Amino acid sequence: MTTQGDSSTVASLSDDITAMVAAVQTTTLGDKYVVGEGTQESTPPLPVVGPRVGKWVERETTNYDTYATPVQDPEGPRGLPVGEWGASGARYEWREEYGDVAPADEMLERMLFGEPGTAERAGAGLQFDKLLTISVCVEGQVKMNPIERFEEAPLHPVMLRNVKLAGYEIPTPIQRYCIPAILDGHDLLSCAQTGSGKTAAFLVPILSKLMGKASSLAAPRPVPGSTGPYVAQPLVLVVAPTRELATQIFDESRRFCYRSKLRPCVVYGGADTVTQRMELRKGCDVIVGTPGRLTDFIERGRVLSLKRLKHVSFPLIARCLKLFVVIDEADEMLDMGFEPQVRRLLQSSGGLVSANRGLDANEDDDQQVLMFSATFQKPIRKLARDFLSDDFIQIKVGRIGSTHENITQRVLWVDELRKKEAIYDLLCTAPPARTLIFVNRKRAADDLDDYLYNLKLPTTSIHGDRTQREREDAMLAFRSGKCPIMIATPIAARGLDIRNVMHVINYDLVHNIDEYIHRIGRTARIGNRGLATSFFNSSNEDIATDLVKVLLESSQEIPDFLEPYRPIGEVTFDESDSDVGGKEKGSGIHGGAGYGNGGGDWGNGGAGTNGAVDLSGW
Repeated sequence: MTTQGDSSTVASLSDDITAMVAAVQTTTLGDKYVVGEGTQESTPPLPVVGPRVGKWVERETTNYDTYATPVQDPEGPRGLPVGEWGASGARYEWREEYGDVAPADEMLERMLFGEPGTAERAGAGLQFDKLLTISVCVEGQVKMNPIERFEEAPLHPVMLRNVKLAGYEIPTPIQRYCIPAILDGHDLLSCAQTGSGKTAAFLVPILSKLMGKASSLAAPRPVPGSTGPYVAQPLVLVVAPTRELATQIFDESRRFCYRSKLRPCVVYGGADTVTQRMELRKGCDVIVGTPGRLTDFIERGRVLSLKRLKHVSFPLIARCLKLFVVIDEADEMLDMGFEPQVRRLLQSSGGLVSANRGLDANEDDDQQVLMFSATFQKPIRKLARDFLSDDFIQIKVGRIGSTHENITQRVLWVDELRKKEAIYDLLCTAPPARTLIFVNRKRAADDLDDYLYNLKLPTTSIHGDRTQREREDAMLAFRSGKCPIMIATPIAARGLDIRNVMHVINYDLVHNIDEYIHRIGRTARIGNRGLATSFFNSSNEDIATDLVKVLLESSQEIPDFLEPYRPIGEVTFDESDSDVGGKEKGSGIHGGAGYGNGGGDWGNGGAGTNGAVDLSGW
């Protein structure tokens, strides 16, 4: 997606990245922060706070007493407004007197989409054209014709307007193929690089398909002021592995549901169930949630039901009677141990699982299942096929588990005992920018947060031991720019799309290259440029070989200390063999689509002269 917003805003962001890259290139961290081998040097003292810190915004103090205050009145103040809960985000509330066309709400519009001409609406960067050169491989029984502009897809006029309000004009590669596939009713397995626009790729067609039919398909809204029982019966189910990703998808749903009868809601663990149930009682057509809280609410039987379509009978629009089920970051979902909950939400034949006690299930084969992820290795794909129909379409954008050249990657040698000094110098050397720092342990997040905060830097942190209120406040402070430096454990690495994150720092490198790719993918979203800096030392040798391959693939500089890990001869990139073809699901392959000159033309990206797909990369 490219932006219609102020191009000067995007250009200034690009200039900031250039300045940051130059600062990191000229730093002496690689030579300065080395501890002699075998020494027992302790952690160095705090550096003297100098004028360099003045470039950052003033740090803010936190009143932690507000987190311990019990909720007495859900509508009343308690230091932190209840509206700041992710589930309470403002959304367009349809009124029956609106008729067919709902009026605009200027205040809500600015809240959802940002001020016109600002970075908030800068949907894509100056490097967007590079995304269009990424090859696309489509496998399935039906050939998909990609769209080159959103106007080419049969999208509802309200959706087209919302897409433009969000600053989007040209779809990304994954959107060019996913939008027509979803509109045509196909199950989907999609693998794409981070920052490729996956969320909009499924929300835009799903919500557009339901717009105009909401009055006929959606459950009746409760009577205002009624205190009787009401069970929410959504038409769309989106499952996400983490609370942060769920609230992010919900925020996107609020934007794309604007001025429509569709009402989105979000449910997730760790937050107040009263607030979430109150929102469900107002009506819910799109439900986004984490597996545990979704299962809990469904099994209660009086809160949330997935059987709405079973009770709808409109023969003239029977083809539209599908429950949309989206599994986002599906590999992470299963890796985190959510497979039992996911299987309780789905069944391989197409209906929702009933199990022993049973979820409140839609027993008809009337759901459309969509799976999205940035990495999808062979074992995960095999498991995922249990959830898809026989004629599902598989879309691969770029090489699975790869990154792109819009991210400038720098690896610096920093001994373990000198990391704190190094991070402070790095933050003060580079121009101030929204910066995400990754550590591997919760205690390390707290420790580094305290260290930098005491040096008067505007920091916040997030990890799994924080309460949900603390986590949401940290995300809000980071998104708003009040705390432009956030320290995070891997909980924040998956799928999060925070606008204008210019710098990602791997304070602690991971031991898995896929996790590294997810981390650095928090910057350079949708064609923007970004910088990723990683601290490397002798404890990270297990990832060195894979790290060098990633650097080589994206044409990055290899530092001298990584040269011994450079592959000899031709560089090959590990990727699972194709498990789609022959008599298995997805046979009858049509694809190998590339982007030719970057304009969306069918090329030879993976296809031979006879049109057959080259599966060697799978």
